[in-house]
Amino acid sequence: MFAFGPSITDAHLQQVKALQKANLPGNITHREALEQGFVTVDHDMDTLRDMNTPYRHSAAWAGEELAGYALVMETRFKDRIPVLFPMFELLDGLPWRGKPLRDWRYFVMGQVCVAKPYRGKGVFEGLYLDMRDRLSAHFDLVVTEISIRNPRSVRAHEKVGFGNIHEYTDPDGEHWVVVGWGWE
Repeated sequence: MFAFGPSITDAHLQQVKALQKANLPGNITHREALEQGFVTVDHDMDTLRDMNTPYRHSAAWAGEELAGYALVMETRFKDRIPVLFPMFELLDGLPWRGKPLRDWRYFVMGQVCVAKPYRGKGVFEGLYLDMRDRLSAHFDLVVTEISIRNPRSVRAHEKVGFGNIHEYTDPDGEHWVVVGWGWE
């Protein structure tokens, strides 16, 4: 039913951008955010394009329609997206299997989102499996942080195999859980 693979063209990235925008907290109801999840960062096209090189984002397709995406964000982007500065400052020193993350080959899940009609149909897991299959030769693990206000995302990441690395509350009072999924 779904085709999974790398996001290659600017047309693909335009569809990612549209799906991202539709799932920002300001564009959905509070109830929908709690029940269905939400995305936090509104990436501009230049950033999406740059993040997509050399390691491509994962995309799920239902025919020509984008069913979901998972963005690859290498640590070299730590100074590019201001809202993520605190996360990147924290990550390198966090322990993963007895060593700080900086000693592992890891990238950050820049964002994952599944379009409403395709939720609960295996797209989320398929995106991560595609990513693992394509990128495990280059990285030991993928790391992300999730707001605990997004319990659907927390549960979905646990189901895929992500484990809790760290929890913290930011200066604005938002509570986050940092999770990782090892591929070595």
